[in-house]
Amino acid sequence: MYQPQNPMIVQSDGSILLEVHSPAYPEARDALGRFAELVKSPEHIHTYRISALSLWNAASSGLRSQAVLEVLDQWSKYDVPSNVRTEVVDQMSRYGLVKLERRGDDLVLSSVQKAAIAEVATAKAVQKFILERLDAQTLRIDASMRGHVKSALLRLGFPVEDLAGYSTGERLELALRTMSRSGHPFGLREYQIQAVDAFWAGGGVQGGSGVVALPCGAGKTIVGMGVMEKIQEQTLILTTNTVAARQWMEEIKDKTTVLPEQIGEYSGDRKTVCPVTVATYQMLTYRREKDGEFLHLELFNQKNWGLIIYDEVHLLPAPVFRITAEIQAKRRLGLTATLVREDGREGDVFSLVGPKKFDVPWKDLEAQKWIATATCVEVRVHLPEDLRMEYATAETRDKFRIASENRDKLDVVDALLARHRGDQVLIIGQYIRQLDEICERYGFPLITGKTPNLEREDLYQKFRTGEIRTLIVSKVANFAIDLPDANVAIQVSGTFGSRQEEAQRLGRILRPKPGGAYFYTIVTRDTRDQEFSSNRQMFLTEQGYQYLIMDASDVIGSCGDIPSGGRGLEMRGSNAVGEME
Repeated sequence: MYQPQNPMIVQSDGSILLEVHSPAYPEARDALGRFAELVKSPEHIHTYRISALSLWNAASSGLRSQAVLEVLDQWSKYDVPSNVRTEVVDQMSRYGLVKLERRGDDLVLSSVQKAAIAEVATAKAVQKFILERLDAQTLRIDASMRGHVKSALLRLGFPVEDLAGYSTGERLELALRTMSRSGHPFGLREYQIQAVDAFWAGGGVQGGSGVVALPCGAGKTIVGMGVMEKIQEQTLILTTNTVAARQWMEEIKDKTTVLPEQIGEYSGDRKTVCPVTVATYQMLTYRREKDGEFLHLELFNQKNWGLIIYDEVHLLPAPVFRITAEIQAKRRLGLTATLVREDGREGDVFSLVGPKKFDVPWKDLEAQKWIATATCVEVRVHLPEDLRMEYATAETRDKFRIASENRDKLDVVDALLARHRGDQVLIIGQYIRQLDEICERYGFPLITGKTPNLEREDLYQKFRTGEIRTLIVSKVANFAIDLPDANVAIQVSGTFGSRQEEAQRLGRILRPKPGGAYFYTIVTRDTRDQEFSSNRQMFLTEQGYQYLIMDASDVIGSCGDIPSGGRGLEMRGSNAVGEME
């Protein structure tokens, strides 16, 4: 039956076309985002894809196939193809078809379907982990290989429901404060309580491992501390860099009853192991030689941890995946703004850290004023005549650098800085040479990967207090940096098509504040720079953001405000931003 007012077309290959300009677009987009992945998002029609992993994540969060089909039927212009209906039911029924359980001291794989166990038992990737076949529906497996078994089965199309439970870590009594040490009232917001409860699942085997996805500025650290309070056991926290590690430590000191001497830092500067230890991924993956031993992965076994928190889990490096596969008896919480991984290892996050347990559309939190209202603007600059031939004849990678470093972008930066005089501004870029030039032009402080940690912390603190109102930052400021008063970000270059980085960079300015926030991306028109920018913005489109498209001449020649509703401007839903020497 044809329903022309509906905004969606479901196609037999599993792709879904969604009309951006339909009045029903926001509601349909939010419903679709629970079980489908955004593939591309030009101005008028966005394309989603139903994948096995997206359906398994949906199933693990409690969504049923009938609810998915009801969404498709409600919003589709045409009848949903029968093969798509079958695929939704079949894939979602596969989650939990095979279960991991404890039977006494044994770890077993079981299924209500004998054929499923028969298929698993004959799979070469799994056979090496099987100790014996107990009956037609049960296999006893090597308990030390729990994570490896789940990874192998995921690749075979069997997303395991892990009900084997967790070992008890060493006790650590703690509580969340109602008044922080710094003298401010403190309590979890409703969505943070929901996230903690979804992960904890009443303390049963259905909970205890998985991912909570919340936008930057929405309090993922608070969710982590809420989970620590539920578990009451010693905790290892892994994060992206030393500055982020120290922010975790300060938050725990400020908002929990954990004593300062119970919190340790394990980084390049200090290596203290305490009941709560905060370590960096960089430290854990350090080795003296390219093919040498990872010297610090032993941290995972130095204490009887009851909980491991993976901050920015979308950045989890391969060696940490490996060790995570071997510690499946520990409770594991992944925190992230987006599950998008540029290396395509979302499946490893699913099987080794756990499925997505909780997320909430960014625009919902914006509407509730928990994060700032953000206006996203893409400003397009022409490539200067003297660079056109160089660009035309360059190798593909060099084309991106030439377009990204376009000197005419600085005229737009001039105009935006004048427009936002008095605001707290971050100028963000990918290429160090470009950032050095901006530093020389304006005299603003510059933070890169080579900036010592103490100097970084000093500059961040001066920015927080307003002593410095503009900072130039490379990709080192993408993750887990708390700059609550920043309200303007000017992105002069980004990492190819990195969607998760775009989300992180917008997140730097999303703390609630009067007047909202502005996120500018300056790109070179009709080049690889513009092409990659469209891809970077994709995740934000999924969250409901729209990019206003402006020409550089309009920005440079205007003294007025950037329109927040896009009147008279081209608009597109946003599509998701790095540093290169």
